[in-house]
Amino acid sequence: MTIQNQQILAHSFLSDMQKDSYFPAAQVEKGIKILFKLCKAIEDKKPSSLEQLYTLTHAATEDFNLLGEELEENGSELETAARDNIGADFEFIAKAYGFEADVEELTAPRDW
Repeated sequence: MTIQNQQILAHSFLSDMQKDSYFPAAQVEKGIKILFKLCKAIEDKKPSSLEQLYTLTHAATEDFNLLGEELEENGSELETAARDNIGADFEFIAKAYGFEADVEELTAPRDW
């Protein structure tokens, strides 16, 4: 199944990180894939409550936690600009699927 939400398809995920050479392109691409995987999970599972949405976003956040370790191994890290970019994309995703979610709660299990 491909992504159906046109807002998602038109959005450039992690655009700030893509423009910054501090972040290795391969890891940024993995981050983009995490976000698309989250979108696919939302479309497949069709959460009807914030709690159900948070379950999905927390799983994606755990994937970003692992990506953070990989970034560190490559001389980078999930620092302020990255955190802001990721958080904004999580918020964008929630809104694109009709949720007014707490941005902090979307990524609550983050370690970055």
